[in-house]
Amino acid sequence: MNQPGRVRRARPHDGALENAVVRAQEGDEAAFATVYRMVHPGVLGYARGLVGDDAEDVAAEAWLEITRDLRRFRGDAGGFRGWTATIVRHRALDHLRRQKVRPRSAFLDPALLELPGGQNTHEQAIESITTRQALDMIAALPQDQAEAVLLRVVVGLTGPAAARVLGKRPGAVRSAAHRGLKRLARQLAEHGVPDSGPHTLGKSI
Repeated sequence: MNQPGRVRRARPHDGALENAVVRAQEGDEAAFATVYRMVHPGVLGYARGLVGDDAEDVAAEAWLEITRDLRRFRGDAGGFRGWTATIVRHRALDHLRRQKVRPRSAFLDPALLELPGGQNTHEQAIESITTRQALDMIAALPQDQAEAVLLRVVVGLTGPAAARVLGKRPGAVRSAAHRGLKRLARQLAEHGVPDSGPHTLGKSI
């Protein structure tokens, strides 16, 4: 069940997340609240990219499972993000099967044109692309590209960790993420927003 992530480069708050997970496993409710605050944005963003407006329901189901199985998790911060992403994906696919629909498609929201250009840092780019409008745009990509971008950019997984969530080879996931980000960048450029989020994000894949 566990999917420890092979961390290529530590994220700024990995140590705090790992510490909070350990304390939450020991029953510390305040630590669990910290885990929730740190991980939930990625959980919700990934769910929204898969099921759209039903994301809150899917995320709630995922958190019930995360809470139930938390003591069984073993791994680092990257592994924890991968583990939670796997749970979200399973709950989202269950939801789609119940609804008998495929992952939703979306359209280019005009609000995307307000994304700031000239991003200088990876963190700023992530902040831009995880807006609700950008998630809609990602969801319009082919499914393999959408999931790869969501896992790499929104959830923050490494290539190998994202590959484990999807049951694919790391090279295939990296390629899908790269193609997705190039498509996003091209769409933004066509609407007069050059050098925005996806351009910068593409450098991190």
